Formats: sequence, C-alpha cells, structure tokens
Amino acid sequence: MSDKKGLSDKVKGAVSKATGEVKDQVGNAKNDRSMQREGKKDKTQGDVQRGIGNLKDK
Repeated sequence: MSDKKGLSDKVKGAVSKATGEVKDQVGNAKNDRSMQREGKKDKTQGDVQRGIGNLKDK
C-alpha cells in the first residue's frame, strides 16, 4: 500500500538531486570546488531521501 509520506520523500529527493546537479555544474563552469562539493552532497542527500521514500512505500 502506497503512503503519501513516501511520495513526499521521493519528491524532496528529486528536488535535492536536481539542485545538487545544478550546483555541481555551475561549480565546474566557475572552477569552484566548494560549490562542486556542495552539489555532490545535495545529490547524495537526494538519493538518500528517495531511498527512504521507496522504503516507506513497501
């Protein structure tokens, strides 16, 4: 049975991952390693949030 909380976590995860990708790419373009690290951290956080959402759906 699907849970609305699972969907919410999946959406938050997708947003975090997309935000992280943008930061990572801007960091690449500006040669800003700090921004790249922040983007990679956000992408990882997004993967974790999506995984939690998947677990809640089970």
